[in-house]
Amino acid sequence: MYDLIVVGGGHAGCEAAHIAGVLGLKTALVTANKKNIADMPCNPSIGGTAKGIIVREIDALGGIMGKVADRTHFQIKMLNNGKGPAVRSLRAQADKVTYPKVMLEHLYNTPNLEIIEGMVEDLIVNNNKVEGVILNSGKKISSKAVILTTGTYLKANILIGSENTPGGPHGEERSNNLSDNLKKLGLDVQRLKTGTPPRIKKDSIDFSKMEEECGDNEYYTFSFDNPPFYKINEQQKCYLLYTNAKTHEIINNNLEKSAMYGGYVTGIGPRYCPSIEDKIVRFKDKERHQLFLEPESIYYDEWYLQGFSTSMPRDIQEQMVHSLSGLENAIITKYAYAIEYDALNPLEMKPSLENKIIENLFTAGQINGTSGYEEAAAQGLIAGINAHHKLKDLEPLILHRDEAYIGVLIDDLVTKGTKEPYRMLTSRAEFRLILRHDNADLRLREIGYNHHTIDEERYRLLKEKEAQINEVKNILRNNNLKLNEETKEIFTKKGLEIPTYSTSLYMLLKRPEMNMETLKELIPLDYKKEILEEVEIEVKYEGYIAKVYKEAEKMKKLEEKQIPKDIDYDDILNLASEARQKLKSIRPISIGQATRISGVNPSDIAILTVYLKKKYDK
Repeated sequence: MYDLIVVGGGHAGCEAAHIAGVLGLKTALVTANKKNIADMPCNPSIGGTAKGIIVREIDALGGIMGKVADRTHFQIKMLNNGKGPAVRSLRAQADKVTYPKVMLEHLYNTPNLEIIEGMVEDLIVNNNKVEGVILNSGKKISSKAVILTTGTYLKANILIGSENTPGGPHGEERSNNLSDNLKKLGLDVQRLKTGTPPRIKKDSIDFSKMEEECGDNEYYTFSFDNPPFYKINEQQKCYLLYTNAKTHEIINNNLEKSAMYGGYVTGIGPRYCPSIEDKIVRFKDKERHQLFLEPESIYYDEWYLQGFSTSMPRDIQEQMVHSLSGLENAIITKYAYAIEYDALNPLEMKPSLENKIIENLFTAGQINGTSGYEEAAAQGLIAGINAHHKLKDLEPLILHRDEAYIGVLIDDLVTKGTKEPYRMLTSRAEFRLILRHDNADLRLREIGYNHHTIDEERYRLLKEKEAQINEVKNILRNNNLKLNEETKEIFTKKGLEIPTYSTSLYMLLKRPEMNMETLKELIPLDYKKEILEEVEIEVKYEGYIAKVYKEAEKMKKLEEKQIPKDIDYDDILNLASEARQKLKSIRPISIGQATRISGVNPSDIAILTVYLKKKYDK
């Protein structure tokens, strides 16, 4: 018997299986095909706006996505570098061939982990408690807990125009019966859709008609533990291009032939990653849409046409692609398709990602209604940690909205639910100024250490980093600007206004025009760049950060007001009917979570708070 079975070898399954093995659980990762572990059926990129911060958080908590991405990418850049620190995040173009190989290496080297090939078709459940899985061969495998990370394979259909072909990504075998069996167990199953664009043969592309998109001239890593593995001048180029009037005309004239607009799709697609035909319909006023051509691997010549997802028939896809500048003679090596699949209602999950109906059953990734490799990996990590905690009778790890984007992601799912593939955006995080790329380790590494996912050495390095940040701050507080000729020359050379009075270097750094590079000319600061950058952000935004922490503290007080599990919402007079129904369905664990439920108004919260005080504060 295993302690834990992880079903599915995608990005969620990899993180769940790895962390469970590290924590000492005897774990089996069951996947239909080992060759598809950590597969990238969509764009082989890791990170992006908000998503890059999630990858840093995964690493800070002991996950492996960032480490694998660091070893396998061929281009990396910091997005929004010219904007404030709250919205900066890394994006890397990973190699579609080497990323899965390196991930598999990590899994093979994970203690307590066995990888089994097989298709799970049912769960073994007794008295509403999961006790293992049943494969399509009829074989039963027993375990104390199960994590489902089935991705887009549940009753999946590939859609190209009016064609509807049963199958998972790349046409692989789908899971035919598992979602139906989950329904029989009382779980709420919904139908979702996502898609992918055509792949183009490199030799048929005229890159001279496109704008080059190069990697940054500065070294970056997702992982806090890795040095860079790449050389800046050896990064691969990507290319920027645009749709045009001809492209839009072709799409508008053939809308009824697309799987989505022709009525062949039953699943709901992602609002924030729409197909190209959806963009044309929804944004009629836009004369063009931005697209990117990105290599999928250095080992073969397929290029990914980012932003051009479609479910049009093949002949229309040919016309659409050939209308683009530089792709007039393009050869499509793989046609775009939409894929629809079954997923579970995330409102049936606890914040720990354990199912509310079946004990010891956890779910993570696209089965919970999310889209994206990063969102999936984050859930897998938390599910793996909490499966361990549940079996060891420990309190679950629940990250709050002011602690991590991962906390925002999971709270949104279990509190608000989703009827379309959920994508993480910076705008979803109300405390994003303190949930930054640069401070993910400062926020989360100690939490990882306390939950035994971060070892002593990494914890020691964290404490060393914190001490150095404080050292630099104290140096700046205790040293004043010297108003001498040498100082004036530094300011003049940089085109800065010469200060008329002396002040501490700490206060000087708060000025918009000042930065650490200038300060280093005023006083020796022999510290790593990451230390100085962290100090600069914390000093410059000190007032704003303090306000955010004040707001977070208010929310924390609401989170501390726990709602008893046995509360009877029918017993509370004057609750609005919608609020009563939502509270009964979601069963929030705190007043804080209750405030974020759609349909529960401040008046309902006031009534609930008074009821709890009368009934339980005795």
